[in-house]
This record gives sequence, structure tokens and C-alpha cells, in this order.
Amino acid sequence: MPIKQLISTIPNKPGVYQYFDDAGDIIYVGKAKDLKKRVASYFTQSHQTGKIKVLVKKIRDIRVIVTESEFDALLLENNLIKKHQPRYNILLKDDKTFPWLCIKNERFPRVMPTRNVIHDGSAYFGPYASVRMMKTILEIIKQLYQLRTCTLKLSQNEIETGKYKVCLEYHLGNCKAPCIGKQTPEDYEDTIVQIKSIIKGNIVTVIQDLKKKMHQFAEQQEFEKAQVIKEKIELLEKYKSKSTIVNPHIHDVDVLSLINDEKRAYANYLKVVNGAVVQAHTVEIIKRLNESEDELL
Repeated sequence: MPIKQLISTIPNKPGVYQYFDDAGDIIYVGKAKDLKKRVASYFTQSHQTGKIKVLVKKIRDIRVIVTESEFDALLLENNLIKKHQPRYNILLKDDKTFPWLCIKNERFPRVMPTRNVIHDGSAYFGPYASVRMMKTILEIIKQLYQLRTCTLKLSQNEIETGKYKVCLEYHLGNCKAPCIGKQTPEDYEDTIVQIKSIIKGNIVTVIQDLKKKMHQFAEQQEFEKAQVIKEKIELLEKYKSKSTIVNPHIHDVDVLSLINDEKRAYANYLKVVNGAVVQAHTVEIIKRLNESEDELL
């Protein structure tokens, strides 16, 4: 189907668009609030930069995936870029590298964004196709946990000798002051384990662990602590419910759906890995006379 004709079939809805070259490879993935307007803009001369012109010349097919919201489009775009590493997603970044989330290799590790992966034993998660997506996860972590942000060398000896004093972050309730021994390495590590699970998308596991702790505090009549954990659970539930693109209840699965009328049928294939959609494809089928769904499949 000619490109202009393809564009005319694209809906004015949020989602992700994929450009393919003549070899059938994905060369670019993008997200949009309005798929039709966004895709059409690539083929308007006034909107084309030098790099965009090169990309457009390579496009031989366009596929779109409609999502329920812009947030889902953001998540799906990130999944697809990480999975397929499209050539022009890298070339069109103006030599900027994709951001990562880093958990530093140190006592009482800091959690921070970075564009430089250093092989120093730190844990890196990403890359993220969108800075907004990474900032959303960081904001969730900040609301849930009290982590240190200082660059102090928190060795056991320096803590025990009282070398440090608490800073403003402790008084604001953003840090538990491991620098003066108010938080143990074991307690901090438990927090880091939960954070890694959240970053990986294993939110259900974190919620289950938090519920156990909440019930334990309630049984011990430590109701204030139980309430704090309850609020964390509610925050995670709210974050989890925002997306249909990342589903922690599903692991690896292939999904095939089919809808049809008298003349045409549309078969849709979704590949889900670790609860995240990483591939989607829809095929239009012209039906033969009186052809059933079983025969189509």
C-alpha cells in the first residue's frame, strides 16, 4: 500500500508508530498524542530537517499501535526501542545518549540518573527512550523511600567515630541519616532490593512484601508504621493501574486476536516479555466468500 494511503488509515489517537525499511527492519519508533498528525508531519517538506529527510527516504512501511493513553504510548515506545534498537532512534538523537538509572556500587547506595555507563560494579537499568519515563520512576522511588543523596564515604569506621552530622535532608524527612548510624546497612539494602524490583517492573512482588510488613506492624499495634506502609502500597497500586502496556501479572506470552466483517478480517499479534509489550503486528486479510474464522486462522 502506498505511504500516503497508509497514512489515511491511521487513527487520530495516542499510540506508537513504527517505520520499516525495504528489508522489513524497524528503523524508527516514535510515540504520539495524535498518530495521524504526527506521522503525516514527517512527510511535510516544511517540517523536514536533513536527518529526517534521510529517514523518510528509507521508509517502506508504517505500522501503528493504538494505546489507551499518552502514558501507555510512552511506556510502549520505551519497550520497543530497548527491544529493537532502531537505527534512526540513535542517529536522530543529535549524539545524545539515552539515560539510565544507576544504583551506585557503595555502602548505602545512591540512586541517580546518568548518561554514562561506568563499569565500576554499579547496577544500571535502561536505557530509557524517554527522560520523562525515567523521571516518573525516580519520582515514585523518592515518594516511597528515604534515600541518601550526599557523596559522603559512609564507611563503618567513619560512622562509628562520629565524623559526620545530619544534613537538611534528614530534618525534611527525606533521609534516615545512615551517616550517623540511624539506619543500618541491612535496612537500607532491603530498600534497594525493593527499588530494583520496581525499576524492573516487578511491582506486585513489592506490594506483597509491603502488605506483609503492614500486617506485622498492625499485629504489634504499631499503627503509625502500618499507616505509612499502607500509603506506600496505595501509591504503587495507583502507578501500576496507570498502564495496560506493562502488566506485572503476565510474564512471557504471545497474544493473537481476530476481528472481521463480511469482507475483511484483521489479525493482531502481540509479543509480551516479562510483562511488557515488545512487539505488535496487525495484518489485513481479504476474505473469500463465506470464509469462517477457523479457516482464516
